[in-house]
Amino acid sequence: MALIGKIREKSGLLVTLIGVALFAFIMGDWQRITGVSEDQYGYGTVYGEKIDYAKYEEASNKFQEQDQQQFAQQQREYTAKDQEASMDKGWNYTVETIIFEKEYEALGIDVSQNEFEAYLYGTDGFTVMPDLAQSFADSATGMFNAKLLEKRIQEMEASSDANVQKQWEDSKKYYTDRRKQEKYFELITQGMYVTKLEAEEEYVAQKEVKNISFVVKRYAELSDDDVKVSDSELKAYYDEHKNDKKYENKSNSREVKYFDVLIQPSKRDSIAFNRTMKQLQTGFASSTNDSVFIMQNSDVKAYSSTKLATAVPEGNEKAQNLQSYPKSMDTIFKTAKVGQIVGPYDNKGNIVISKVIGFTPTRLKARHILLATNQSKDKKVIDAKQKTADSLVKLINKDNFGEFVTKFSDDKGSVPQGGLIDNFIEADMVPEFGAFVATKPIGAIGTVKTTYGIHIIEVLERDATTYPLLASVQKTFKPSQETIDGKESEVYNLLYKLESKISKKEDIKSKLELFDTIAFQAGYMVRPVSIMEESPRLFGFTTTFAEDKILKLAYDEEAKVGDLTTAPIKDKDKYVIAIVSSIREKGAPTFEDAEIVMKRDLIEEKKAQRFTNQMKKYKNINALAQGLKTQMMKAEVTFANPQITGAGYEPEVIGALYTGLKDGQRTLPLKGKMGVYVIRIDKTTKAPAVANYNAERDQLLSTLKSGVQGQALAGLKKKAEVMDNRRFLKAGIRR
Repeated sequence: MALIGKIREKSGLLVTLIGVALFAFIMGDWQRITGVSEDQYGYGTVYGEKIDYAKYEEASNKFQEQDQQQFAQQQREYTAKDQEASMDKGWNYTVETIIFEKEYEALGIDVSQNEFEAYLYGTDGFTVMPDLAQSFADSATGMFNAKLLEKRIQEMEASSDANVQKQWEDSKKYYTDRRKQEKYFELITQGMYVTKLEAEEEYVAQKEVKNISFVVKRYAELSDDDVKVSDSELKAYYDEHKNDKKYENKSNSREVKYFDVLIQPSKRDSIAFNRTMKQLQTGFASSTNDSVFIMQNSDVKAYSSTKLATAVPEGNEKAQNLQSYPKSMDTIFKTAKVGQIVGPYDNKGNIVISKVIGFTPTRLKARHILLATNQSKDKKVIDAKQKTADSLVKLINKDNFGEFVTKFSDDKGSVPQGGLIDNFIEADMVPEFGAFVATKPIGAIGTVKTTYGIHIIEVLERDATTYPLLASVQKTFKPSQETIDGKESEVYNLLYKLESKISKKEDIKSKLELFDTIAFQAGYMVRPVSIMEESPRLFGFTTTFAEDKILKLAYDEEAKVGDLTTAPIKDKDKYVIAIVSSIREKGAPTFEDAEIVMKRDLIEEKKAQRFTNQMKKYKNINALAQGLKTQMMKAEVTFANPQITGAGYEPEVIGALYTGLKDGQRTLPLKGKMGVYVIRIDKTTKAPAVANYNAERDQLLSTLKSGVQGQALAGLKKKAEVMDNRRFLKAGIRR
């Protein structure tokens, strides 16, 4: 197999698409003709420079092609969301290629021809890469054969086919870039070091154990409503803490609050639909022409009188290519009679009425010899093959069938298995082949003519159980136009109510609270969606149309907090009403953005202060437990694992125990994540003495190295100020 065939799945870019170049050419001419200025951002930027259209499109198309092939092999549907994921792979590949190429140039990282060959063939200290070792293995030993690889490379280099030459050039680039990246990360890991002191501290943190007794007053014991926070206190808290890192906006973003109104069938729709299904049930039972009945009445107009009408239980391996029914109805269908009506039943959202028109075995097994006619219609050719088959049948039996397969069969795919075809049903085969195996006695050997040629077939096995052949009428239970119109009117009235009431409010907080209140009173749940400016992503919507509308609402040039959608947004089977709830700039948050979370933190601080004042009154921990009418608990803790059994994860509290406190001493009240603690150290068990701390050093170093690629790449992307403008560009927001 071609070298490129084996590395295709691993290589990011292999084939340049003419359409991409044509697109770039046309776009360039169009801009010159119309006078439209060149896009400022294009698909996005890296280091402030625009991503090349053609390079991204090439990568995106390639990953889409690869993923489509993989989904087809796995018999999975390739959806619009899957396509978006493939495009994201192309984006990440393009961005990372640009970033790494700049790094390689800055550090002088390159791969010489000698190094490349050694890397490819696994010489001079290199190990053969698994993908090449598997692709070019010796058929006798199963081991990597360098000569096979060398031969294939020579063939590709000498080929006059431009596509083959391009494949080789792309393969060289892939492995060269792969080696460059390995060298880059090797340089980084070589700069990592763990000192003896760090290793010793890690050893002590893991091995020194403190037995403690503690009392905790949990924040949850006091209701938030019982803690009063004035506006002036909250504003003062904001002024003091707005620059704290925990409140910092990491990037520019906008938030939209929204609720959706489902368009569902009404009770009247349900009654009418049930009436229709009963009429269809009666009509289908008496119909003498199932095909015409289905074409006239079914939403899915599909009918077959052949074995292609086979239906299998949902989840069956053959359900990808055949109609299916719910597993719960398997017994009903398998015990039904021909002509029987089954249903209505729900199948993947459709309501179905099925008529059983036949049955077919659930599993067949046979072996065959094909005398191919290559789809020839020449009677002489066909007769000659039939004559040969007739003469062979007289000589073939169950014991020598395999020998005749090897000598005569033109079906090379089944020859290594002795002509065996296992685990198939009639619908998998051409009709004549399937019918022979399904109806002839087990052990029967005979000939069958198909479009492929003349088959000599031996029937080996046939399951007694059967699948039904179904003719089905499928209807979708959906709202009537009257219901749709009514829901649309309701949504417009709700939006009008929001607009009229919100427009009377002056401050932002009141506008947003009113939006939540009106939605809640109407029976709808409000949800927020945050949109990051450098890489906008929206979740919770069904269509890109709705996503585009939300993006335009949030990022309109004159957008401000409190802006409502001008009209309900149609999102397939629902309407969406939204309001801009926040416009956040990178850095310190505004008071409105930080108000909720800061109020929560201020309440917690007030609770902690109140608890601290209560707990300071007691001289010892036993009296404290009695005074608070709570239980004194015990636990074992280490610095490396700041978890207090019976309380929770408390790193700051545990850290305070390692500041010189001696056995028998207790702490002052300590503010933690879950509550306020007073802790007594009952006993400290020192870490046992050891000759060295090599194990800890190795563990720390291994942990550092294992995360180096992800951390380095994240740092490089941050430095490159990567901006993904694809979604904005598509929505027509930012060019």
